[in-house]
Amino acid sequence: MSALFEPFALRDVTIPNRVWMPPMCQYSAAPEGPDTGAPTDWHFAHYAARATGGTGLIVVEATGVSPEGRISPYDLGIWNDTQVAAFRRITGFLAAQGTVPAIQLAHAGRKASTDRPWKGGAPVGPEAHGWQPVAPSPLAFAEGHPVPTELTVAQIQEIVGQFAAAARRALDAGFEIAEIHGAHGYLINEFLSPYSNRRTDAYGGSYENRTRFALEVVDAVREVWPDDKPLFFRISATDWLDDEGWTADDTVRFAADLKAHGIDLLDVSTGGNASGAPIPVGPGYQVPFAARVKAETPLPVAAVGLITETEQAEKILANGEADAVLLGRELLRNPSWARHAARELGAEVRVPEQYHRSM
Repeated sequence: MSALFEPFALRDVTIPNRVWMPPMCQYSAAPEGPDTGAPTDWHFAHYAARATGGTGLIVVEATGVSPEGRISPYDLGIWNDTQVAAFRRITGFLAAQGTVPAIQLAHAGRKASTDRPWKGGAPVGPEAHGWQPVAPSPLAFAEGHPVPTELTVAQIQEIVGQFAAAARRALDAGFEIAEIHGAHGYLINEFLSPYSNRRTDAYGGSYENRTRFALEVVDAVREVWPDDKPLFFRISATDWLDDEGWTADDTVRFAADLKAHGIDLLDVSTGGNASGAPIPVGPGYQVPFAARVKAETPLPVAAVGLITETEQAEKILANGEADAVLLGRELLRNPSWARHAARELGAEVRVPEQYHRSM
């Protein structure tokens, strides 16, 4: 059997193959009104196309645990019941196609309140539906970005509670897997890295203090997330700053901590916390970080980063570098990538009856 199309079981959830879709923001939700943050017809069509294309797991894009936790005013949220009801249409359809629906729970921290990328992605203020960002320390992400408000301990605990409440709603919305967003320079990543966390209290300084918030979030979510359902954590394995920031060594150490706190799989990405950090982008450039976690810890991993070709993806899994691959831009270009890859490898993937003539 092809490694790419072997089922993968975590707790009581079986994912039909190892071709997964990572969270990719669509910036297409309403910024105000009763449907603020709720998925729209665009989101339904976007996710439905990848499910009918044979993708085994779809992780819905970074979804704010609070209005202030969104990256932009146009992001999805899961802080109210209107949003929950709208998500059910998507999760129900994905499940009907044999695709496991997952959701990434997120707080953008100091990188919040920005415009849509195709509008430049610059910070926006109240006149454009924006708000004041928060962070572990009052350090702007980059030139032209506002200095965020430093979170108090009470506010940190409030956000921990927001993650737990969002997880409850995600379960009600029909998601089978939840992923905590600890990557790409957003709030949890900001706490983890000494580059962005300059606190001197229990949430800053030592490795144990900088990881405290992340583990409190994991514990709060795991407490409300059913024992039979998996919980993922997405991490930036390095800030690409050598010893100034979070490193690959930190990631390996933290993976063991996450496993002990009930995380079932580490979704390994890199970067995003330091504007202008030199990143050697190329095919599979992030896979070695996933491979190291897999080799040195008992935690299953998923690999990302310019994985585009069938042979490339199959080799990553066959070589034991990861347990699954997440294809981002390639699935934007080709929603039926999984079906085409299965044909190349002589494997089977579920095809909707309406599309049987395409085989």
